[in-house]
Amino acid sequence: MRQPALSLLAILALAACGPAAAPSPPGSADRLRGDLNVFAAASLTDAFNAAGDAFQKANPEVKVILDFAGTPTLLAQIQLGAAADVLASADQPNMQKALDRGLVTGTTPIFARNRLEIVVAAGNPRHVTGLADLARQDVLYIAEAPSVPAGKYAAQALAAAGVKANPKSLETDVKSVVSKVQLGEADAGIVYVTDVRAAGPKVTGVAIPDAQNVVASYPVAVVKGSPNATAAGGFIDYLLSRGGQALLESFGFAPA
Repeated sequence: MRQPALSLLAILALAACGPAAAPSPPGSADRLRGDLNVFAAASLTDAFNAAGDAFQKANPEVKVILDFAGTPTLLAQIQLGAAADVLASADQPNMQKALDRGLVTGTTPIFARNRLEIVVAAGNPRHVTGLADLARQDVLYIAEAPSVPAGKYAAQALAAAGVKANPKSLETDVKSVVSKVQLGEADAGIVYVTDVRAAGPKVTGVAIPDAQNVVASYPVAVVKGSPNATAAGGFIDYLLSRGGQALLESFGFAPA
């Protein structure tokens, strides 16, 4: 008689628990969703447009929104409360400022490197052959502002070459320098090799020797208080992945 009683109790206990919960679809908990606001240095424009497209294809529930400007401008926007999830800087000192001001959180890995090049109009009408020519009276040289990473790097390159060149204007980012050279509003400027490559046939690059050149390192971080930190981390992981590194190299960036 004990055996049936125990069976009945077991059946009643199972019934009280209700139906078993259906298992979650594989990977559903890790699926990335929502808007992802990426603030990136202007020199990353073409590469990050492609990276954003690739990331969206791999994560169709994510919408990548890109904002490009000089790194100091991006920091100022974030500090004023602009909605951002990822910050990609063109130098480490500005990223350190972001850390010191509590604007970003976690680690700040280097995801790409870049080098400097002199940008001139197609055909090099002023016959610029090196940094020394930027000090010539007949060459209208422009530069990025000293607070912009490329402007700081340009000053370092000129100092290494022992050249004192006075820029006729100071621009907010590298794209502005390239644009003015393209339009004939300036004869030359110092930008990144990737900027010259992205500008196409309207400009030409003049190489800067290794002894005078500067290698730029690009760090990236999740913005503190990001409303989509999970997707932000996923995007950073993509940049550091084999596929992300290959995409960046296809735009002329050196690997991290």
